[in-house]
Amino acid sequence: MKKCAYKNLGCKVNAFELEAMKEQMEASGWETVPFDSPADVYVIHTCTVTNIADRKSRQMIRQARRQSPDAVVVAVGCSVQAAAARGAEESVFSDADILIGTNRKTDLASAVEEFLAERDGGERIGDEAGTGRAAGRRKLTSVCADIRVERTYEEQEIRESGEHCRAFIKVEDGCDRFCSYCGIPFARGPVRSRPFAAAVREAERLARTGVKELVLNGIDLSSYAKDLPGQREGLADLVRAAAAAEGIERVRLGSLEQGVITEPFLAELAAVPEFCPQFHLSLQSGSDAVLARMNRHYTTAEYLEKCRLIRRFFPDAAVTTDIIAGFPQETEEEFAETLAFVREAAFSRIHAFPYSRREGTNAAKMSGQLTERVKKDRCRQLIALGEELSRAYGERFSGRTVEVLCEEVVRTPGGVFTEGYTKEYVRAALPGEHPVNALVRAKAAEVEEDGKLWLICE
Repeated sequence: MKKCAYKNLGCKVNAFELEAMKEQMEASGWETVPFDSPADVYVIHTCTVTNIADRKSRQMIRQARRQSPDAVVVAVGCSVQAAAARGAEESVFSDADILIGTNRKTDLASAVEEFLAERDGGERIGDEAGTGRAAGRRKLTSVCADIRVERTYEEQEIRESGEHCRAFIKVEDGCDRFCSYCGIPFARGPVRSRPFAAAVREAERLARTGVKELVLNGIDLSSYAKDLPGQREGLADLVRAAAAAEGIERVRLGSLEQGVITEPFLAELAAVPEFCPQFHLSLQSGSDAVLARMNRHYTTAEYLEKCRLIRRFFPDAAVTTDIIAGFPQETEEEFAETLAFVREAAFSRIHAFPYSRREGTNAAKMSGQLTERVKKDRCRQLIALGEELSRAYGERFSGRTVEVLCEEVVRTPGGVFTEGYTKEYVRAALPGEHPVNALVRAKAAEVEEDGKLWLICE
């Protein structure tokens, strides 16, 4: 049987898309095998959010080429699309055979079959004998649409979740915000929303596979439906409809922008018992001056008011965030403002990472680029503060009964326990073995340094 291996880099949206591509290939007769094993085709879903992500994408492509020199190597996604926007995709991804951007992923199976038919027919540059073997330079196939003019959501769906308990549903693609540091609008194009009925059908289909939790996500989830003037349903309606699918116990939202947080929106969410009170609100900096340079369109005071509004409707809500350390021209005073703001906002978790210079963005052209040493040092301070806040957040549940969705049984020399997550997405461990995908109520007895709860079964 024909064998295909897959590697995902990047966000949960990428993970969803790769799962859909995998199902597409399996429907065309391809067997899925581990990425580190021999295969006829390797599919690498690339990421361009940082320089490190770009480098990892290229490394995975080279790894696939070394493992199976005659295999077809396919590079897909954001890093490919960003390179195509610069006209550099063929030089940057010279180790690949097929390049697919961010809006032609449904063409994967046909692109592979066409490439194989052409290759096995003997067409290789420099392969005069027509053997179709690896002698001679490979002919590169590029399937990269002009993402800037795309206005239609590319419908992808998954019929089975890659996890036992949780399934992700992509409902939006693209971003129109053009933050000064970010290349994603150039890689993903403008906002394109999935029609409400199609998203609900997938939620109902996934519910029939037995998953108990659905996560709605997108590149800019807060912009869902703004490009669909004829659609009356918005993001809160989608949460309600997903929760109504038979068997679904939890519905969670992916990353949001603070502008979507309003009293009517939160009131609608609070009326859905299955909604998980976890809000990932992108911050990026706790300094107003840095936010202005980032082109973020809000102040720290406005952001903090949204955090307070969330906690008015959901007193125990987890508010998590992303922060960039060492943005161009960031002074010691501005970084100190960020540390103070993070503490005041009392995030339950933060994802801190050093600023990464992205070619083609306004921030890349700014003077005052900081050294890697400074960026990494500030990032370490943010991570340390985040760990302190995670523990403080976990401690508020000490002695209280929480509900855990069991996800994994862990066997150690010290005993057997079951790990899972609360509705607030706090990691928890239960003594003993419990069925995966079961919901268990237990009392929190101890909190680890990272905020993980150790529970006592009632």
